[in-house]
Amino acid sequence: MNTHVNKGIKLSNKTYKLEQDPYNYQLQNVEHPELFREMFPYVETPKIAFNYRKVPENMPEDIFITDTSFRDGQQSRAPYTTEQMVHIYKLLHELGGPNGMIRQTEFFVYSEKDRKALEQCMELGYKFPEITTWIRASKKDFELVRSIGVKETGILVSCSDYHIFNKMGLNRQQALDKYLGIVSDCIEAGLKPRCHFEDITRADFYGFVIPFAQALTEMSQQSGVPIKIRACDTMGFGVPYPGAALPRSVSGIIYGLQHYADVPSEMLEWHGHNDFYKGVVNATTAWMYGASAVNCSLLGIGERTGNVPLEAMIFEYASLRGHLNGMNTQKITEIAEYISKETGYEIPPMTPFVGANFNLTRAGIHADGMLKDHEIYNIFDTETILNRPPKVSVTSTSGMAGVAYWVNGYLKGKGLNPVDKKSDVVQKIYEWVQSEYDNGRITIISDAELEMKTREAMGLDN
Repeated sequence: MNTHVNKGIKLSNKTYKLEQDPYNYQLQNVEHPELFREMFPYVETPKIAFNYRKVPENMPEDIFITDTSFRDGQQSRAPYTTEQMVHIYKLLHELGGPNGMIRQTEFFVYSEKDRKALEQCMELGYKFPEITTWIRASKKDFELVRSIGVKETGILVSCSDYHIFNKMGLNRQQALDKYLGIVSDCIEAGLKPRCHFEDITRADFYGFVIPFAQALTEMSQQSGVPIKIRACDTMGFGVPYPGAALPRSVSGIIYGLQHYADVPSEMLEWHGHNDFYKGVVNATTAWMYGASAVNCSLLGIGERTGNVPLEAMIFEYASLRGHLNGMNTQKITEIAEYISKETGYEIPPMTPFVGANFNLTRAGIHADGMLKDHEIYNIFDTETILNRPPKVSVTSTSGMAGVAYWVNGYLKGKGLNPVDKKSDVVQKIYEWVQSEYDNGRITIISDAELEMKTREAMGLDN
């Protein structure tokens, strides 16, 4: 079966070279689902195959973050209240800064609570993050969203045969026709569609994904309405390695959507999950190979192992571009503390940037280095950047240096002068700590205990 048509050569207005037009791939309406069993055996660990085909990096000038904390982020935890969503939205606005680095955030609209939150957030009048929605693909839902005043909505368009055949009971042609009809209805309702290509990393890329994306490009050109494509790594199967084979290659997916379906960078968005610990690096790879947007959630909260953590991509952006472009990173700490205290969500203590222990050291030799220079054992100036000064915990291995570091942090907070690690104050506290562990203690020394002993040793209670 012939699956492509060669359209000839032309002079590129980007490279100023004669280039062969990309193939026009046709839909392959197979009788049986293509499940890539060699790659996804299910009873074994998924396999990463290589064909050594590499594509060029093509990072857009404008790269940014979109948020799904109120959509995917609410699918794996107790739902936020209306008041909590509005407060978090305000913090997202402050975090993203005046240049709209957090460009959009999406809401459900099915419960009264979610609709109220969406409406109250819209009433704030913020340009960023722009409020969008995620809805079922029906005319009734399109009318509901349009009446609220939202301009863009997400639409689920599953693209792997796992979903087309095994979940929906359709074939590829039926799925394609259904999806194009839905997108047409969305445009007719006066909305800009954002097509969520669910499970793209298990889909037949040239047999379904590209023909579908080409059809969307044609529909966009004919209607004059921009149509976004969100490439959804629903199961976290994407890999960032050069030369990896499709459908798992992140760079191959992004390049292919641009090169074969003419989807511009600003209409391309990556949505990843962290099932195989590749959420962040896959999102960065998507940026580097041509997607303008990466879709994230605060604290990485999302389905199963979670989404790409929004705070992680802030630091990826800063590392790649050399600046924050107006983002207020101290808001990351405020957001984490709010979600933890207000909603009862437990942040794993070793989570980068937001966990209670991410910049805490327990080893005495490390504490000794921290006493001399924070930079020796702290990833960056966490006090300035995140409003999180580095900390030490006091245990049986902390030594005099660990005790001294804790004591001086406490004294600084009280506006008092620091003490030397060889001082009588530190010696007294250290001896008490050692006696605790000599008598069989196995837990860390709490801050409350250390405060009490410090005040005793310095006579501050007298």
